[in-house]
Parts: sequence; C-alpha cells; structure tokens
Amino acid sequence: MRPYQICTNCVMDTSDPKITFDDNGVCDHCNGFYKDVLPNWHPNEKGKEIFRKQVEEIKKKAKGNTYDSIMGLSGGLDSSYLLHLAVTEFGLNPLVFHVDGGWNTDIAVNNIQMLVDKLGLDLFTEVIDWPEMQDFQLAYFKSGTPHLDIPQDHAFFATMYHFAKKYKIKYILNGGNFSTECIRNPKDWLYYGTDMTMIKDIRKQFGTVKMEKYPWSGILYHKIYLRYIKGIQVVKPLNYLPYTKENAIEVLSSTYGWRPYPQKHFESRFTKFYEGYWLPTRFGFDTRRVQFSSLIVTKQMTREDAIEKLKALPYDVNHIDEEFEYIATKLGISVDELRSYHTMPLKSFRDYKNEEWLFDLGARVMKLIGLERAIKR
Repeated sequence: MRPYQICTNCVMDTSDPKITFDDNGVCDHCNGFYKDVLPNWHPNEKGKEIFRKQVEEIKKKAKGNTYDSIMGLSGGLDSSYLLHLAVTEFGLNPLVFHVDGGWNTDIAVNNIQMLVDKLGLDLFTEVIDWPEMQDFQLAYFKSGTPHLDIPQDHAFFATMYHFAKKYKIKYILNGGNFSTECIRNPKDWLYYGTDMTMIKDIRKQFGTVKMEKYPWSGILYHKIYLRYIKGIQVVKPLNYLPYTKENAIEVLSSTYGWRPYPQKHFESRFTKFYEGYWLPTRFGFDTRRVQFSSLIVTKQMTREDAIEKLKALPYDVNHIDEEFEYIATKLGISVDELRSYHTMPLKSFRDYKNEEWLFDLGARVMKLIGLERAIKR
C-alpha cells in the first residue's frame, strides 16, 4: 500500500489511486490544469466575444424553430447561472428540460420553478419510470462499485440528446466549466455514465426488470451519430464568461430567491447520500477534495481554508440513520439490506465488462485536436 501523500498546491491526495506528484509535491491534477487548461482559458472580454459569435450562429441555425438551443436544468448552481446568463445577457431562448429521477430535494424544485417563471421560459420535465429507476439503482448497489449515480446521470444525458433530436435543436448548452470543475473526479471515484457495456453487464447480473421506458444513449450514438450525422453540438458557455461560485450565488439569490446547497450536486437527495456518506465511508473517496481543489487553482479558495473544511465530516452524524431509512424505503428494501451493501467487498468498474479503452481513446483524440483540455483519469 502506497504511503499517504497530499498535494502541496491543492487538496487532492492518494485516495485517488492514480495520482502522481512532481519533485515539489504538486499533483498531476494541478500540473494538468496549469499546462493544458489555464493557457487556453479566457473568461474575460476575449471569451465573451467568442461566445457572442457562437450565439449569432446558434440563432442563425435556429431560424424558424421555436427554440434556439436546449439546456438541462437540475436546480444546481452551474446550470442555474448559465440559464440566467443565456437568457438575460445573450437573448437566447432555450428549451429547458429537467429530468425527475425521483430524488429531487424541495430546494431544487423551488429553485427550478422560480428561475423558469421569472425568465418566462417553458419547462419540459421528463419523469423517469420509478420501478425501472429503482431496479437500476439497486443493481448498482448490488454490484459493489462506487458508481451509484450512473442511473441518474445516464437518464439526464440520454434525455438531453433525445430532446435535441426530437425538436431539431442543433445546440446544447452545458453548464460544465473550468471555474468550479477544472479538477476532474478520478475514474475510480466517478466512472463514465454512458458506458453501455458496463451498464448491460451489471443489469444482466443484478437487474430484474426489462427497462423498456428508460432513456438510453451510448457513446457512439451521441458522440458520433448526433454530433457528425445530425450536427448537434455541445457548447459550454461558462468557459468563455467570467464565472465564480460566490458571485453566481449572490446574483441568483438576489434576482430569483435561489437557495444554495450545502455541497455541489446536493440538489438530489440520493446524490447527497451517495457523495456525502457512501463514497467517503465505504471507499474513502471524498468528492469535496475535487471541488475544493478546483476552487483553489482558480483562486476562489485558499488551500488552508479547504484543509480546515475537510476536517468536518461530509455528512450529518445526527441524521444519517434517517437518511438510511429514507433511501432504503424509497428503494423498497430494508435498512439492514442497504447496510449490507455498504459492508460488502469493494468492487470497481474494472470488475465488469466495460468500454474504458474507447472512452480513453476518444478523450486522447479530442485532446490532440484541441477540443478537450483534460482527460478523466
């Protein structure tokens, strides 16, 4: 077992099994950001001008269509702020959709509704068939892997691509950004949500229903067919615009009454349990390290502040039993069964059939041609 080490620049550490450090103790996450991302990232007037030209193209290609773009809204900070900017500053009229996988928090529902109401937008909500989602999530618990959020993530991405195709929309607005997400989650923590080979293998071994209503989208479908045959493009406007976490919270709160969450991704009750409790206590993976490290290298948080915040547990000890009760009841199992999955032998995506090679190949090609600045490791 390798000795413990933490980056001298951020707070990523050897809980990432593939992490490496240079002679100064700086990790490959940081060095990758400074080498590949920072020199090509211009969230200023230069970036705004680039995006303005994209907006002109978006509107031009949407001529005669009700919507000029499509955007998924989770109620989280990134997507909420992007929607605010897209409509109020750039005059876009996106088709806004939300995927209800059965785990929305009340705060998320309220944030979404206030945004679309005040902006005067249409909201399309795709409700995932609960028996199918329930069975899908239970299959992942039984698999023993850390990747319990794939059933939610896959539904979101598949719905987005299906809506874009259905409504003949050529541009997808995505809230992904370097400002708060430049340090990527290692694959051992959060694996690709569209690896259909792994999904099929886990469902074959542990699933019990056919899942005929659930939306599916394999990597070749949305990366090749939709992109190059149908001409559907994904745009990440926040990479071109000034964007900081604190400013975004202030703007959304004062303008819409938007309410922040205790942690990134906690707009989902399931993700709150999964990232806040399951990952750190079962696998030793604390996603706050990724989130804080992103803020450190983009100068929105000090390393000292991050280290201090990491001293606190990522979950509420006084309410975790209630969370177990809620999650187990929702999944239709006993608390004892849910706890048994927490103590079962650890597994990863590598214990199942997968397409890791295909994803890695695609990421390397994208990086070589300048369309991707960092490879998920």
